[in-house]
Amino acid sequence: MITIDAYRDRTVLLLGLARSNLAAARALRAGGATVLGWDDGGPARERAAEAGIVLAEPEGIDWSGIAALVAAPGVPLTHPAPHPLIAAAKAAAVPVIGDVELFLNTKPAARLVGITGTNGKSTTTALIGHILDRAGRANQVGGNIGRPVLDLQPLAQDGTYVLELSSFQLDLTPSCHLDVAVLLNVSADHLDRHGSMEGYVAVKSRIFERQAAGNHAVIGIDDSWSVSVFNALEARGHPGLVPIAVGRHLMRGVSVVDGVLHEGPVPVCDLGAARALPGRHNWQNAAAAFAVARALGVGREAASGALASFPGLPHRQEEVGTIGGLRFVNDSKATNGEAAARALTCYDRIYWIAGGRPKSDGLDAVMPHLDAVQAAFLIGEAAAPFAERLQGAGIAAEDCGTLDAALQAAHARARADGGEAVILFSPACASFDQFADYEARGDRFRDLVAALRAAGAGGAVSGTPSGTVLRGAAA
Repeated sequence: MITIDAYRDRTVLLLGLARSNLAAARALRAGGATVLGWDDGGPARERAAEAGIVLAEPEGIDWSGIAALVAAPGVPLTHPAPHPLIAAAKAAAVPVIGDVELFLNTKPAARLVGITGTNGKSTTTALIGHILDRAGRANQVGGNIGRPVLDLQPLAQDGTYVLELSSFQLDLTPSCHLDVAVLLNVSADHLDRHGSMEGYVAVKSRIFERQAAGNHAVIGIDDSWSVSVFNALEARGHPGLVPIAVGRHLMRGVSVVDGVLHEGPVPVCDLGAARALPGRHNWQNAAAAFAVARALGVGREAASGALASFPGLPHRQEEVGTIGGLRFVNDSKATNGEAAARALTCYDRIYWIAGGRPKSDGLDAVMPHLDAVQAAFLIGEAAAPFAERLQGAGIAAEDCGTLDAALQAAHARARADGGEAVILFSPACASFDQFADYEARGDRFRDLVAALRAAGAGGAVSGTPSGTVLRGAAA
């Protein structure tokens, strides 16, 4: 655990009492601060009280005695309207920050790597940690990937913190200064929180704001928004720009062409050997992780060699088993259309399970990538509108309502059609209409696949992939 000493003998108010702020409470109390907390949800308040956090009723807060308000990432700051306590704190000139800001203000001795982007953050973050592990480099991985930054262990100067940073977290981190900062890509997401694409991109760009000589900025240049960020930094003379791209050679930076990773003009390795990194989107993740490793001084062979042994992450194109010739892939982390579209390009024959609470872009990003979809099985609030749009595009689509029903229907249809195929759960939606989060949703899918075997669906469930060919993977 990181100890926060900066607020010793002062009072800090925590707004939102989930995982990251519970860790902040522990870190602040260890450093001698008085901690108050509030959450709009009754169950969260009960859990916090059990953890010893004194609850502060909003109408009774004396802002003159509050040194800082630490907001959880999900608390609205500006759009669609600021949370009342955020507005009250700003009116009282009380700083509004997040747990990452608390962490950075401890001035950790170790190097700092931050990864942001609309898609691929978690995989890239974990992959960088994996490469550093294989290279024998001390590191800690945390942030938006699931482990709160203040639950990480202190590292010495030769260590590296690898932090996944969402736009919500960057919005709460005014003094963000990273040795290596990564922007993977930008597409429409969280516009209700940031107001517009321009607002969303501006927050993402803060990851580079305080960089200086000796720092590196790794930026994907495969979408127009990220290119605009790259060009702005180049115009300002950023000293450490490292572009990454998929599908075209770069004379400087890192690129992947036909599945082969290049450093500048030099071919480095064939990503076909990296079974947990299928598809162009994962090639971008691999390019970014390799670029970061090289910026940190890891040798070319050590960095590239670690890519093949990466085991992947739960809920991100996670193969949860096979039944007969059918592979079941849990991509519950695909909470928007762009993420689902990337998964849909990776397999030859797909029975697609999608739906939930739709994002603002709906299926826009998915529509050009339906060639492999044999049929769609839809759940949640998005089921009816998704079915109408897919049927209009000539895709057989069934409103199944629940994940349980969708998996049964997809499995029955795939078995009836025969042949090898993938039953892909890539929702293109948020989970909150039927599940607590994408992890609970993915866990349910995994359990349902196991239940198919118990019900005598035919064939043993195993984690061993079948012979289904990955589209876009190098031979």
